[in-house]
Amino acid sequence: MTDHTTGRWTITGRTWVVGDGVDTDAMYPGYAMKLDVPEAARHVFYALRPGWVDEVAPGDVLVAGRNFGIGSSRPVAALLRHLGVAALVAEEFNSLFLRNAINNGMPALTVPGARDLVAEGEELTVDLEHGWAQAGDRRIEVAPQPPMVLDILAAGGLLPRLVADGYLPAEAAAG
Repeated sequence: MTDHTTGRWTITGRTWVVGDGVDTDAMYPGYAMKLDVPEAARHVFYALRPGWVDEVAPGDVLVAGRNFGIGSSRPVAALLRHLGVAALVAEEFNSLFLRNAINNGMPALTVPGARDLVAEGEELTVDLEHGWAQAGDRRIEVAPQPPMVLDILAAGGLLPRLVADGYLPAEAAAG
């Protein structure tokens, strides 16, 4: 993932598919919230998909059903980024979860029918700037991400973007 002005907002990765209504408790258990990010990341999907953290690899794409990320406002994106997940694709995101993902620099694209588009383990390509997702010869056109979202993602998240624009001191993004 890089600057959208060079047209390089295309992400390709092996997929992991989960269902509808996956909540933030299943992604980031309460007891792990007391741990630092590297250790907390070891507990992602602890009950939903035991052992997943040992299988996921940098560049993989997580595909979900409807209302992905319902629940409390936990910084799941930081854990997924630590694990190397390159992008999130869902048929529908919980709005708070989607905003938190983008604010934390995690690319996320809403793709109705995403679970019908790809089977787990298949390669999926998404283009955030132009708005499409493709697996093999199957392609779904969707709304592209607005330039402001791409700018936030390019900076690595909202706080780094605000630092880069001079609205916050550099130490605010280190936080």
